[in-house]
Amino acid sequence: MAAPMQRSIFNLLKSTSGSLKRSLSGTNRVTGSLLNQQRRADVRDYSTEPQHAQYSKYGGRTTVTALTGDGVGPELLSYVEEVFRYAGAPVDFENLEINASTSDEETLRSAILSVQRNGIALKGNIESKFDEPGFKSMNVELRTKLDLFASIVWCKSIAGVHTRHQNLDIILIRENTEGEYSNLEYEIVPGCIENLKIITAAKSTKIAKYAFEFAKTHGRKKVTAIHKANIMKLGDGLFLESCRKVACQYPDIEFSDMIVDNASMQMVSKPQQFDVLVMPNLYGNILSNITAGLVGGPGVIPGMNIGDNYAVFEMGTRSSGRSMKGKNIANPTGMLLASCDMLDYIGYNHHAELIRESVMKVLSEDRIQTPDLGGHATTLEVVQAIIDDIKPKTSSWSSTAAQNIYSLR
Repeated sequence: MAAPMQRSIFNLLKSTSGSLKRSLSGTNRVTGSLLNQQRRADVRDYSTEPQHAQYSKYGGRTTVTALTGDGVGPELLSYVEEVFRYAGAPVDFENLEINASTSDEETLRSAILSVQRNGIALKGNIESKFDEPGFKSMNVELRTKLDLFASIVWCKSIAGVHTRHQNLDIILIRENTEGEYSNLEYEIVPGCIENLKIITAAKSTKIAKYAFEFAKTHGRKKVTAIHKANIMKLGDGLFLESCRKVACQYPDIEFSDMIVDNASMQMVSKPQQFDVLVMPNLYGNILSNITAGLVGGPGVIPGMNIGDNYAVFEMGTRSSGRSMKGKNIANPTGMLLASCDMLDYIGYNHHAELIRESVMKVLSEDRIQTPDLGGHATTLEVVQAIIDDIKPKTSSWSSTAAQNIYSLR
C-alpha cells in the first residue's frame, strides 16, 4: 500500500482510538439526549434533549450559530429569524457565511469554533464540488470534527400534502461519522482508485444503542438494521452483529434486518412496514432521501445531527436548492421544522410547539403551499401566513402578562 494511504489510515486510527473507547462507555449518556414529550397526534415530535446545558446564554437568551450554506440556505435562515421574532423565541443568531466558495481552512475553523462555543447550530446545506478531487466536503468535516455521530430524519405523512402513500411515520437513524464518508481515497496506479470504508464495533454499537433508546423513548415497536452483509461480510457484517448484540438488551422491541437494495425497493412499494431504521452512513443518506420523497419531498423534512456535546439542525435531505435561489419559490417548511426541533432541544418547548402548529395549519388546513407541493404560493407568502397565525397567540401572552403585572400592584 502506498505511503500516503498508510499515513491516512494511521492518522484516522490514532485520532479516533480515544473517542472509540469513550463511545462505548458513553452510550448510557446518549440515552439522556432523548426527550419524551407527548403532543397531540397532528403535531410532529422530533425532539431530543441535551445531556449538558452548556449553551451560550446572555440575559436569559440563547445564542445559536447560523451557518448560511449555499442555494436557498441564507434566505430560509433569514425567514427563521423573522418567525422567531414574532413567536418571541429567546434566541439570538451568530451568523457565519460558509458555502462552497468559502472553503478555506480558516472559514471552517471559525464555524467549528462557533458551534463549540454555542453548543448548537442551525445550518443551510453546503455544496460539495464533486468535480474537484481535492475538495473536502465541509458538511462531512463539521460532522466528524464535532463528532455528530447520529443523524435523525423523521418522515411522517402530512395532512393536505398529496402523496402516493398515506399514514407513513418512519424514523431513519444513520451513523454519521464513518463508513464510505471516511475520505480515504487514493490512486494506486493511473486508472485504479482505492476507497476505504471504515466500520468500527464501537461506533456501530453506539448508533445501535442510540436507535433502540430513541425507539424506546418514543414508544416505537420495531427497529430494522439496514446493511449489505451478504457481500461486505466483514464491514457490514460487523455493523449487523453489533446491532444484534444491542437488540438483545431490548426484548420489548422487535428487531429485524434487511439488505439495503431490498430495503430501497420495499420503501417505495410497502413503506408502512417500517418503523425505526438504523444503518451505516451511505445507506442512511440514500434511504432518507427516498423516504423524504414519499411524504412530500426535500422541502418538508427536517433533520438533526446529534453528538455528545453538540447538535446541528438542518433540512433532512441536505439539499441546497441551488436552482431555486432568489426565485422566492423554495419551501420553508423543512427549515422551520428543523428550527422547532432545535428549540425543543434547548428546552424552549412552548415556542417550538407554537411555531410547529402554525406551520402545519398553514400547510395542511389553509393549503398555502409552494410549487413543489402543487401550490402557487411564494416562499414569502407562506412565511407571512405562518407569522399571521402566530401573532394572535403571542399577543394573548402579552395581555396575560400585563394582567399578571397589574394584579401584583
